[in-house]
Amino acid sequence: MIVTRFAPSPTGRLHLGHAYSAALGHARAGGGRFLLRIEDLDRVRSRPEFVDGIFEDLRWLGLEWDEAPLVQSQRTAAYAEALGKLRERGLAYACFCTRSDIAAALNAPHGPAGARYPGTCRGLADDPARRASEPHSWRLDSAKALALVGPRRWTEADGRRFAAPADALDDAVLARKDAPASYHLACVVDDAASGVSLVVRGADLRASTPIQRLLQSLLGLPEPTYFHHPLVTHSDGRRLAKRDRAPTLAAMREAGVDGCALAAGLRLGKLPLGFAFADA
Repeated sequence: MIVTRFAPSPTGRLHLGHAYSAALGHARAGGGRFLLRIEDLDRVRSRPEFVDGIFEDLRWLGLEWDEAPLVQSQRTAAYAEALGKLRERGLAYACFCTRSDIAAALNAPHGPAGARYPGTCRGLADDPARRASEPHSWRLDSAKALALVGPRRWTEADGRRFAAPADALDDAVLARKDAPASYHLACVVDDAASGVSLVVRGADLRASTPIQRLLQSLLGLPEPTYFHHPLVTHSDGRRLAKRDRAPTLAAMREAGVDGCALAAGLRLGKLPLGFAFADA
């Protein structure tokens, strides 16, 4: 049985890109299950009204989910347990660096996502007293992790094969100073807990797959199949983004758009005028 999920963050109203991802995930579930996950670990920007908006928008699109939504803010114990397993094996270390510290490191290497962590805190001895008094995150020691399980390779649902060179993996954040888990850790823990077998998400998140595959191997979690779909953009190529006030599904609904017809068109790759597809 195929199990897919739609996992939005309640930090704004959904837009057409979200609708496309949800419609594809719903369709690819076939006769299986389509799940909803609320990724609300961002305590500053997450809002209850945006959670309600997610429910409203999905129902307008005719995309019903098959069980009660999983809410990440209610699962901090599960993330702490996973982090604890990595710490016990010496695979996670406390990092006291700020973003400005990392940006200021003159020798910080750069990758597709920008400056990579230069490893400032990797060799520090664990200091419980410092951890108790100073804000810190937890990072994965990717070199140690790769020595245990080797480079990650995977084949996506469309048959394309990918491999992540060892030098492409950063010491990813596992738990942030202001949140109990990072996107990577929470994602793999929750996908496993929900029995997700097919992850349908935007092509911009393909870069997250190597570190998530690595975490799945380290934690002994099932490895779902991935399908990274093209992104929906404005016709001029600009990405849709909440911060740029992309047209919301709520505004489309108020304008009289038929939500179920919109979802049916999206499943067939049809976009309204003014929008286009772009792969990341």
